[in-house]
Amino acid sequence: MAEFKTIDDMDLNGKAVLIRVDLNVPVDQGRVTDTTRIDKIVPTVKDIQAKGGIPVLMAHFGRPKGKPVESMSLKQIVPALEAALGQNVAFATDCIGGPAKRVVAALEPGDVALLENTRFHEGEEKNDQIFAASLAALGGAYINDAFSASHRAHASTEGLARLLEAGAGRLMEAELKALDAALGNPQRPVAAVVGGAKVSTKLDLLMNLIEKVDHLIIGGGMANTFLVAKGVEVGKSLAERDMADTARAILEKAESGGCTIHLPTDIVVAREFKAGAESEVLPVDQCPADAMILDAGSETVNAIREIFAKCRTLVWNGPLGAFEIAPFDRATNAAAQAAAEATREGKLVSVAGGGDTVAALNQAGVAGDFTFISTAGGAFLEWMEGKDLPGVAALYAAAN
Repeated sequence: MAEFKTIDDMDLNGKAVLIRVDLNVPVDQGRVTDTTRIDKIVPTVKDIQAKGGIPVLMAHFGRPKGKPVESMSLKQIVPALEAALGQNVAFATDCIGGPAKRVVAALEPGDVALLENTRFHEGEEKNDQIFAASLAALGGAYINDAFSASHRAHASTEGLARLLEAGAGRLMEAELKALDAALGNPQRPVAAVVGGAKVSTKLDLLMNLIEKVDHLIIGGGMANTFLVAKGVEVGKSLAERDMADTARAILEKAESGGCTIHLPTDIVVAREFKAGAESEVLPVDQCPADAMILDAGSETVNAIREIFAKCRTLVWNGPLGAFEIAPFDRATNAAAQAAAEATREGKLVSVAGGGDTVAALNQAGVAGDFTFISTAGGAFLEWMEGKDLPGVAALYAAAN
């Protein structure tokens, strides 16, 4: 794993420390309805204060397209931020220029400030050097604690790391270490669960994983496309029939590369997609012409349990079925519980990420048992696809 600096490696005493955080939280009528992302930045803020640094938080909110939009002001985040930190937070009505300079200049040790939405300036998303320099002028060091925003080469994620001494915050540090343990330098054998609706949206992901994992478990609507590619009839199920040749190419590449792909061997089918719909479990090749495959059956789940039992590392992205509606959540729940049990017993390193994945693991009641769950969304997926993340690459470059 490449080296990057952390808070522990930096002299922050007496410095205003610019911290890129993720405050893109849900807001309803000016009130934050889910403080998860805010809560996660608290350790970084507190540790910087403990080293004598003065935290100055930067973030984007929504997509204002380079112009101030009142409904996207970070000012509405201040009350939730103050509650999480247990202290007052000074707010600057701009992230650069006079308003920002005045607020930062008035800060004393122990204080915290929040700058206005960085995307109120076009220079943010363009990674403009002049805009980045205007941000850099406010501080004496830079910390990136927003892995979720680091797949974009923006001024506050990439440009700043080249202008100030730069390091990773606690959340970023934990994410990078977890991802390295999952695919960078994992304990083998390695298994991956990939679910979701379409193969076409996860082509890069699948191609990267079959080169890095020993077992690839495919579920959800994606599995139906692979079944079609193998000549199995799937009735009215969601399937990308035009992707059959691509699916066959993935199967062939996996076989030649030593990666075993696992598809459902039994299926849960129904004629309607609604809660409590009448359903039945059938062998995978017996889907009725008027039915839809909405989940994997118990035989498939038992096979997944056996894979988990012989693996040391697991990467999970996407549900195994239509988990939003019972009873089509059973396979996802059962497999997630098996992974959680193996993790609790110290037999498995389990890393998961992606919006539906987090929701599914929360629904299964096991999110707290996985080794690490990423809430980074697009950045997590791009990492799984093997792509370089500009904000992360800049931290490595700054340390070497």
